[in-house]
Amino acid sequence: SNDSSGARKLPTKITVKDLDKSIEFYTNFLGMKLLRRDDYPGGKFTLAFVGYGDESSHAVIELTDNWYQENAYDLGDGYGHVAIGVPDIYSTCEKLEVAGASIPRPPGPMMHGNTVIAFVEAPDGYKVELIEASK
Repeated sequence: SNDSSGARKLPTKITVKDLDKSIEFYTNFLGMKLLRRDDYPGGKFTLAFVGYGDESSHAVIELTDNWYQENAYDLGDGYGHVAIGVPDIYSTCEKLEVAGASIPRPPGPMMHGNTVIAFVEAPDGYKVELIEASK
């Protein structure tokens, strides 16, 4: 939905261990732009916002880096996935694999439907669902 008030869209937050590696994944692998990156020395964390367009008109992902996190985050069993529509899922996954991305669920039709999907894995283990856009 397009908001004509000029209010920015609110982000989906993902906490990451290696911010640079995560920014590389979302920008180089998935084609998003790094919209802004802000350090908060008082709180010892950095926020980076990535997305396909400006926050005023697009949903974005907020990557949070807690500076002194030593261990990988436990993703728990409540997280599902972020979904992104792509025009040609097979060539997209081929390019992602060549670039070094992990594709734990190769492209193909859903088990209970005709929608063609795949899953690519972000550096921290978060799953990103790719959905082939209707032709």
